[in-house]
Amino acid sequence: MKAHANPHRLFHLPLPLFAVPMGVGGFGLAWREAGRMMAAPPMIGEGLLLLASLIWVALLVLHIVRALHHPEALADDLRHPVRSAFAGAITIGAMIMAGGLIPHAPQAALWLWGIAVFFHVVIGVWTVRGLMLSPREAAALTPPLLIPLVGNILAPVFGAKLGMEPLSWMLFGIGALLWIMIQPLLLGRLITGPALPEKLRPTLAIFLAPAAVASIALARLTGEFGLLSLVAFGLAAFIALVLLTMTRIFARISFALSWWAWVFPTAAFIIAAENAAHAYPAFFPAPLLWTLLLLGTLLLLIVSAATLRSAAAGHLLQPE
Repeated sequence: MKAHANPHRLFHLPLPLFAVPMGVGGFGLAWREAGRMMAAPPMIGEGLLLLASLIWVALLVLHIVRALHHPEALADDLRHPVRSAFAGAITIGAMIMAGGLIPHAPQAALWLWGIAVFFHVVIGVWTVRGLMLSPREAAALTPPLLIPLVGNILAPVFGAKLGMEPLSWMLFGIGALLWIMIQPLLLGRLITGPALPEKLRPTLAIFLAPAAVASIALARLTGEFGLLSLVAFGLAAFIALVLLTMTRIFARISFALSWWAWVFPTAAFIIAAENAAHAYPAFFPAPLLWTLLLLGTLLLLIVSAATLRSAAAGHLLQPE
């Protein structure tokens, strides 16, 4: 990459790019689940998970180079009320990589999961500390704030499979309680104003992720897609319907990295729907699941293509 050859161009490398491996990996997990439940080609899911891992590693290397040459740029990102939240996307991406490794190298997956969880908790502690010491104005409360705080709900999805049930329950408690506390503040900011800038409106899709991931995590922790999972999935389905009614509004917004906010939550919702269908097949027929999976994959392809076009035009390495 030209940016790698010239570290000075990395000054404006966006931290939110870590939403890319999150989204790609999320759909890798969705296709893997479809392979288990609906006889989908297994190579699609495994290929997407491998691609997500390669993107994550490449972005990490580029950001390390950026930090070495432009430490002030990274410091600005970590102080920014919106961009700083995407530090949590780094560790969530590592959790998804660990999930991808579980069938192939469970011991390596356990180590990677443990490292990712440790740093995710550190990021969450730092975020809450910052909120306590430096209260934010309403305009600075945006949906990406859920990433470093509620990301703990995702950890049990893989931790339960790795034999880390007690720690996974603790992490779920952290994520769920922070979700209960933080999301009403974000909704209150949206209801009373100020309005989100148009560029950030796609991040409203992040509201879909906590309920969808909670549904999956509860199924993993309890060993079945029971009533609690169904309750969480019902909330996720309701939020999905709300977002669906806003499709025309979102369609008028020009491309920005904030569009990646749609991808991982959509993948999480599809996985939750696949789990619900496995437990209650009469209510979630296979054609509906295939429709969700294919439409979600189309979304991934559209956002990926727009990102590649933006990168080729040099727009990703420009000031915000």
